[in-house]
Amino acid sequence: MRTRDAADGTKKRSEIAAEMPSLRIDHHLAERLLNRIEGSRWDVTPGAFADALAAGASRAFAGRDPAPKEIERFCESLHLADLALAPACVEGHEVAWEHFVREHRPVLYRSADAIEAGGGARELADSLYAELYGLDDRSGSRRSLFRYYHGRSSLATWLRAVLAQRYVDKLRAQRRIEPLDADRGPSLPTSRVTADPDCPRLLSLVTTALTLAISRLSARNRLRLASYYAQGLKLAEIGRLMGEHEATVSRQLARTRRALRHDIEHHLRHEMQLGDAEIAEGFRCAMNDAGPMDLSQMLAAEVRKESAE
Repeated sequence: MRTRDAADGTKKRSEIAAEMPSLRIDHHLAERLLNRIEGSRWDVTPGAFADALAAGASRAFAGRDPAPKEIERFCESLHLADLALAPACVEGHEVAWEHFVREHRPVLYRSADAIEAGGGARELADSLYAELYGLDDRSGSRRSLFRYYHGRSSLATWLRAVLAQRYVDKLRAQRRIEPLDADRGPSLPTSRVTADPDCPRLLSLVTTALTLAISRLSARNRLRLASYYAQGLKLAEIGRLMGEHEATVSRQLARTRRALRHDIEHHLRHEMQLGDAEIAEGFRCAMNDAGPMDLSQMLAAEVRKESAE
């Protein structure tokens, strides 16, 4: 990869800034964290690193106004070296791309071979490089897949999740629509008319809480849920994608469902100030009349957002 000239780098930063979230990261915090991981080795600036931190924090704290200490704790919990590498690659710094190719190309190839032993998934792995480098959109701007990496998981884990999702998309395109398997879980709720006048309000609150809870899941847990509910894959197929035993997939799905419910209840109780009776009624309304709440679509949307726009 050739190094961009100064004008091109300035354009890149302006394009990134135009998409930046409203939450801002203190410049001194960004500089301190960048120095901690020696981010200057990839020529990433504190400003670009602060933008990357802000994107992840805005996603994690969606709908809230976190205190500065809370933001600082969140930022320190991220995979900071990987998060610094991503904007450096977006800006086209040669040293960053050399590191990425040296360290992460083998990871992608090993993941591809684990998904499909015959090497059929390697083509998908190679195609990711074009997306990571950046594809021209209708406005003529170059958009990189790195923009959707927020540091909550390691870059290697995120890349494996993106590759697995690409493979899932390929399978679904080949298989189209098939009947649900015997190992499917309970069907998702279908919409039915309810006479309770308070249900629309409670449904709206539950839907918001569910959307936030899904966004806070790790990329791996979100991909596992989406593969099962949105993509309709069997447990064994998900196991091959995730590198897990079928029984492990089942346990992890159950654990994630429990975590989602706990997160939803916590949001409704502490953020929306609902009592136990209202929370229970909200869940009842969701079961009887899902309305606009479509778990499959929410999961699919979040996985697409995590991997690519």
